Amino acid sequence: MKASRIAATGVLAASAVLVLSAPAFAHVSVTPEGTAAKGGYATVNFKVPNERDNASTTKLEVNFPTEHPLASVMPAPVDGWKIQVTKSKLAKPVELHGEKIDEAVSKVTWTTDGKGIEPGYFQKFPLSIGALPENTDELVFKALQTYSNKEVVRWIEVPQEGQEEPESPAPVLALSAAEDGHHGSAASDTDSDDADDAEAAAESTGQAAASSDTSDTTARVLGIVGIVVGVGGVAYGVLASRRRSDA
Repeated sequence: MKASRIAATGVLAASAVLVLSAPAFAHVSVTPEGTAAKGGYATVNFKVPNERDNASTTKLEVNFPTEHPLASVMPAPVDGWKIQVTKSKLAKPVELHGEKIDEAVSKVTWTTDGKGIEPGYFQKFPLSIGALPENTDELVFKALQTYSNKEVVRWIEVPQEGQEEPESPAPVLALSAAEDGHHGSAASDTDSDDADDAEAAAESTGQAAASSDTSDTTARVLGIVGIVVGVGGVAYGVLASRRRSDA
């Protein structure tokens, strides 16, 4: 009896853990392919799981942060889904990497007339975005997930550090430190100078080698000519001596 009670308690505890942890990986999320470095460009995937047993997901709407506008947003085709990229005027023009912009992408919407994301499945929606801001560690994308039964789930609650995850958290993209190549214009110039120096050195070496080959060839030719002349002189001397003897 005691063993049965322990086993039952264990099953209940495991079930509770599964129930409590299910929302943590059932919500809409965003992850980069590789890294999402500040100041650079990245390909990100919005992962959308179906949380319902009796309906399919037929629409996803992702809203972009207006406080950190992104000038470039390009979606990749997704079979069976139509994609709409919406741009909006900024309340105040901003300067991004030396260029002033007065509009930016405010929303991307995927819709389908087909089966959509059926129960028990998930779908990834990829985007190429940039240039990523340099003055924040993360980007928050509020998302709306629409089901075939017209239900709309709003993933818009912003997670707060040190607090429990909200019931309907918004997708958050963590940004990594800027890569050396982005801020390394001086380094790039140095690399360019080094490359030029290496090229010049290679050219100089090539010229020296060519000069050396030319000198060697000239020396060989002169040596052969000297030998021929010497042999001719000896032959001439021999013949002249014989003529004198005959006389």
